[in-house]
Amino acid sequence: MGFFLFNKTPIGEGYAANRNILDYAIGLAGQNIHYSYVSGWLRYFCVNILHMNPKKVGYVFSSSYAWDAVNDPFIGALIDRRKHLPYRKLRPYLLYFPPIIGALSALMFLNVSFDENGKIFYILILYFIWDFFYSYQDVGLWGMIALSSPHSNERARVAQWVSIGAGAGSAFAGLFQLLRSQLLRSGIPDAQVFLIFGIAFGLFGQLLSMRAYKMPELVESGAPEKSTLKSLTVLRHNPTLLLISIARFSLSLSPKIQGAYFFENCVTFMNGQSAEFLFGLLAGIPGAAAIFFANKIAAKIGGMKRILLLSQIAAIAIRIITFFVGFDSPARFIVIILLSSLMNIPGSLMDIAHRTLTSDSIDEVELKTGVRTEGVSFAMQNFISKLSGGSGALIEGFILSKLGYDSFRKNAGLPQSSYFKKFQWPMFILGPVSGALLYLFFISFVKDDKAHKAEVERKLKDRREALAGSESASVIR
Repeated sequence: MGFFLFNKTPIGEGYAANRNILDYAIGLAGQNIHYSYVSGWLRYFCVNILHMNPKKVGYVFSSSYAWDAVNDPFIGALIDRRKHLPYRKLRPYLLYFPPIIGALSALMFLNVSFDENGKIFYILILYFIWDFFYSYQDVGLWGMIALSSPHSNERARVAQWVSIGAGAGSAFAGLFQLLRSQLLRSGIPDAQVFLIFGIAFGLFGQLLSMRAYKMPELVESGAPEKSTLKSLTVLRHNPTLLLISIARFSLSLSPKIQGAYFFENCVTFMNGQSAEFLFGLLAGIPGAAAIFFANKIAAKIGGMKRILLLSQIAAIAIRIITFFVGFDSPARFIVIILLSSLMNIPGSLMDIAHRTLTSDSIDEVELKTGVRTEGVSFAMQNFISKLSGGSGALIEGFILSKLGYDSFRKNAGLPQSSYFKKFQWPMFILGPVSGALLYLFFISFVKDDKAHKAEVERKLKDRREALAGSESASVIR
């Protein structure tokens, strides 16, 4: 296998060509450049550029996330029941929707001059339309993992490489703080900076995502479920997906706010925006390298589930140690980067593990029910992301309001209150621990048995061959 995925010839039947996987990974990179910018900075933009009340911003985004979360499973069910051409269940969403999504994201970062209620209405309308199209694209992109191959080991390989692409996109979007600080120093107003990146990351990230359309579907999903309700209720046959979803949501139930507030208000030995960029870059390098060996690491320690358990055990232990190290000097800052980089090694593999286990669970549901559920299963991924975003927005808005955060003082170059500052370090480093404990509890019930997966794959192969044989016989008659 060519390490850089340039080979255009599959290694066998049911396996994806390396070049197609590369296109798929590039598409995920583009989508994650887009999504990391929108999800990471739109609330901050509303508070600090549009000067909306933080508590109102929390209510606005928590309510919109909650609606989106409820809406996503229905979109997934609609995808599963839609009639489609053979091997074209998900790919059309990867070609036609990205330009619309990109244009809407750029419009959300306009510094509009409405009153506060007008700004709330403007953001809400654009966000709802954006999310409608984004949900279809996101389900299509990630659902392609389950359709990339009938072989579990090949799906794991695809999941690894597209997660590398997604991670590269998120890392590239992480350049925003560094580039923003440079543009501000050159005299460009902050509002214009956000709009520039709304176009560069939001629009052009989505256009890049269209490369994923080149990835073929190698599993035919068969006749779609005729009922939307039945498409949803089939989830009861997938305990793996439900447990992963609950565990992922539990991570959001933590007393924390966006890291930018800590770096911009508490780091004094260097520019806060530069410190945040360096922290994210350097602490993420070991984890980024580990992604290339995700499947080997999983095989070595006994499966994808163990990666998930290890990630949160390490996170809890290292966060507690890091809290006592402190941050208020260059030497301590270097130590917390080193500790965080250790924490990020198993942490960076979580998405690969989630997606691999979810793709395998879709095979098990097909064996039980005869129906494939890429749409509703990967809509659950979006559902949990939105639900987590909603709870996070509500928690963040409440905390910012309770601690007396003042966006006008920030824009005037004045410091926040000492009361606000004293809570930043504990929230930044210890806040996620409560969510990690809940995650460990739920994920411990997930089953991950290699022999069982092989048996499911064998039975599905026999069933598909029998169905193909009966259809051929019908045509001959």
